[in-house]
Amino acid sequence: MHPQLTRRTLLAGLGTLALGGCTGDPFGPRHRLPPVPSDGSPVPLPTPSVTVTAATGPVTVPGGATRVVALDTAELDSAMTLGITPVGAAKSALDSGLPGYWPASRLDAVAVVGDIGAEPDPYAIRAVRPHLILGNQTRDGAHHDLLQRLAPTVLTSGTGHPWKDNFRLHAAALSRTEQAEAVVTAYERHVAQTVRAIADAGSAGRRISILRFVDGTPGPASIRLYGRQNFIGTLLDDLGLGRPDPQNTDRPDTEITPAQIGQADGGDYLFYATYGDPEKAGTAAVLAGEAWKALGAVRAHRAFPVDDQLWFQGIGYTGANLVLAELQRALGG
Repeated sequence: MHPQLTRRTLLAGLGTLALGGCTGDPFGPRHRLPPVPSDGSPVPLPTPSVTVTAATGPVTVPGGATRVVALDTAELDSAMTLGITPVGAAKSALDSGLPGYWPASRLDAVAVVGDIGAEPDPYAIRAVRPHLILGNQTRDGAHHDLLQRLAPTVLTSGTGHPWKDNFRLHAAALSRTEQAEAVVTAYERHVAQTVRAIADAGSAGRRISILRFVDGTPGPASIRLYGRQNFIGTLLDDLGLGRPDPQNTDRPDTEITPAQIGQADGGDYLFYATYGDPEKAGTAAVLAGEAWKALGAVRAHRAFPVDDQLWFQGIGYTGANLVLAELQRALGG
């Protein structure tokens, strides 16, 4: 696989595809950040405020907010997909920066305000003068009161599996519901095209095994077999691709030990990634072992390393479109 080439090609067209066929730059002047007055507060927005129903109840947010802080990767994907480059975002603790499937030209404009799931740094968040904070209960519920004092805060109930519903809430909070519908429609067209391509290649109904090696720093490493109740599981369901029996379950994932790696068998294709340091995650040791080499997908040369920041953290419509492209390419479309 050559994921970077695929992503560059697809990202070049996503603005036109998702935002209704615009021919100009979808991230042009209408999305530039407003000036900040000398007292350090954001310029009041002329658009009337809106009230959305978040996991914490009704939240009134500024209409047309552009200075946004995204506290998880799904929130980052939603904002970026809708044409808003956040002024601040939290990164995954073991990653050196924000997800690299976004162009550096956009990420360079985003201040890292801390790590996902960690206690928020109020000084870092206040320094970027947000109109709105987006997060989720799973990571940020314990800090909601603090966040709400910094800016109106919209939390979804969770992350991962309900990403499509969460995207609609994000779009409502960002006053971008029309753009969101265009994004959803474009994704559905892409799914249909990918299904046809996979079928034409004779790969319809193939079973897909999904494995993630996790550096547990500061705790122990783990190996996770992914079920259906997660981001990547929803994409495989959308494509009608099957799962090996141990993964064909309505749960996010199951932890196994290196000695249990045989439970990853049963897939016609196997896709795996590492979060954190591969040595600390045990990736190299497992891949060198005889049990790994005995897996059917490995013996058939259908085991592929993938980008963890995209396949497991790229929770949103841009991430989904890029994963669809990589799946189509791997399955012979």
